[in-house]
Amino acid sequence: MKKMSTRMMVEAGIMIALAQVLSYFKVYESPYGGSVTAGSMIPVIIFAIRWGTRPGMLAGLVFGILQFLLGPKYSYHPLSILLDYLMPFASIGLSGLFRKNAALNLLSTFTAMFARFVFHFLSGVIVWAYTTPEGQNVYLYSLVYNASYMLPELISTLVLLGLLYIPLKRFLKESYLPAG
Repeated sequence: MKKMSTRMMVEAGIMIALAQVLSYFKVYESPYGGSVTAGSMIPVIIFAIRWGTRPGMLAGLVFGILQFLLGPKYSYHPLSILLDYLMPFASIGLSGLFRKNAALNLLSTFTAMFARFVFHFLSGVIVWAYTTPEGQNVYLYSLVYNASYMLPELISTLVLLGLLYIPLKRFLKESYLPAG
């Protein structure tokens, strides 16, 4: 990991704050948590693409902590905190895995969002199983419930990121970063 420069920390703070603000603009909110937002993950994704996976995962983790502290609480169970907030939001940083071009950026963003979905799915199976209607398969219920908001969030995020890529291309390149 690159040394945590002042510039990196300031950019992380700005992107995390922007992500938090965007998370309040919800297109759809599920009854037990989860929502489709106005591109709330995009600032953290841009940060991860710009600075790399590990700084991106740290920024995502901080965003997840803010989501837990400032958002609605559906559970205080330690596994819920881990699987609904800390791990899924940290996984947004995986967007920095492949940083060479737009196609690879979108692939790594898809990977990051799929990882986020997996954590929410596991939480649905482990923590939220009691919400499954009687007679329904808990795995299928968790899959459908979490896909109901994560799939639209994935599509809107990839579309918005695709639209923002050209205007932000110069700033996403590592060569744009000042030395030291």
